[in-house]
Amino acid sequence: MSKEPLLKVNNLKTHFHTERGVVTAVNGVSFSMNSGDIIGIVGESGSGKSVMSQSIMRLLDHTDAVEYEGEVIFEKENLLSLSQSRLRAIRGDQISMIFQDPLTSLSPVYTIGNQIGEAIRLHQKKSKKEAHQQAVEILRLTGIPSPEVRVNEYPHQLSGGMQQRAMIAMALSCEPRLLIADEPTTALDVTIQAQILELIADLNRKMGMGVLFITHDLGVVSEICTGVKVMYLGQIVEEAPTDQLFQTPLHPYTQGLIQSIPKLEGDRNEPLHVIEGTVPSLTDIPQGCGFSTRCPYADELCRTSEPPMRIATTEHRVKCWHYEAINELEGRETTVGTSK
Repeated sequence: MSKEPLLKVNNLKTHFHTERGVVTAVNGVSFSMNSGDIIGIVGESGSGKSVMSQSIMRLLDHTDAVEYEGEVIFEKENLLSLSQSRLRAIRGDQISMIFQDPLTSLSPVYTIGNQIGEAIRLHQKKSKKEAHQQAVEILRLTGIPSPEVRVNEYPHQLSGGMQQRAMIAMALSCEPRLLIADEPTTALDVTIQAQILELIADLNRKMGMGVLFITHDLGVVSEICTGVKVMYLGQIVEEAPTDQLFQTPLHPYTQGLIQSIPKLEGDRNEPLHVIEGTVPSLTDIPQGCGFSTRCPYADELCRTSEPPMRIATTEHRVKCWHYEAINELEGRETTVGTSK
């Protein structure tokens, strides 16, 4: 009997009702992940990464302008059909999220310990004293020095790296089964970024939780992720295990992203690869393949018909009409099919 995935997303769509009509920011995303996985969601700004992650937790429900389609199955429950009270019981307990900028997520008028302890008291029904002690221990786990001192401090008294560690501590306070990290290192310097990435990977191994890691940085993905989903215009256009994606990128968009990573060796004066053009507006999505306006291989078929998700290997899928021809140019052979 096969084990149920930790998270299964089926044809997720997120629509926003605006003055200019209905805008679809997430358009038919499907994937699954297991406990212990670290799945990277990558793509340029405007690709739908953050909206997709917030849709999973229904963090956009504060506005009546949003509408969801599809399924988000977690622990045999469809999160898109749950009541708000049931969602509140899951958020912060079984599923937690780390946001990009801790200063916009941490309250300036409460101590770090108070903010971490709030989730512990709510979900684990512990006393204020027990929650405080647990907050100290979870801060210690994240590597913050003198956690028994920092727990009584306010966010502005901490450095940027400490603030992000405090956010991670808050997200991990109830030992969630799924952690969603939405570009958690973008605002940090390179040294602190490396420490935070190592921390997330270490906690993933110790706690066995699944991690959905949203980023635009493929270099970061190559360091810690077990698998990668490449998003463009609200869709997954390629997915594969991390090593396979970097060794054999099949979609022209993925190839462009990888070629744009700065090289440590070779001619440092050589200009970086640039993907021509920009991500189209959601109010003006191209007909056919969404990447056709920027793709060097696009033809009339690409500009008129949307490609299906095609199976290159058992674990490698790509949404491209001409991936076979591109693949042949690289001298590779694969089995091709269409996913159901």
